[in-house]
Amino acid sequence: MGKKPSKAAAEALAATDWNRIDAMSDADIARQIAANPDAAPDMAHEIDVRAIRRAVGMTQAEFAAAYQFSIRTVQQWERGAKRPSGPARTLLRAIKADPEGLRRALAAA
Repeated sequence: MGKKPSKAAAEALAATDWNRIDAMSDADIARQIAANPDAAPDMAHEIDVRAIRRAVGMTQAEFAAAYQFSIRTVQQWERGAKRPSGPARTLLRAIKADPEGLRRALAAA
């Protein structure tokens, strides 16, 4: 189990409006990063989720089900409201490289 946060950290977490943060778009986040001179730029390359999905010949619902994403997440990625990050980026690169192999691996798991 992790270390217990300090009192100040616990208060800051409790005072955070998580719904507002969750509702932020990538454009909102980019504006905040641009306004903060101490923030590191996002160096990740864009991933075209729609192109990957179309290349495997699936609807959004089929793609989401086959690769264990929520359909809402796929929709948000495709319309640019959110960007895939971390493990999702890795999974999307794997889908692009070997869609059938990954589908078999996920089905076997």
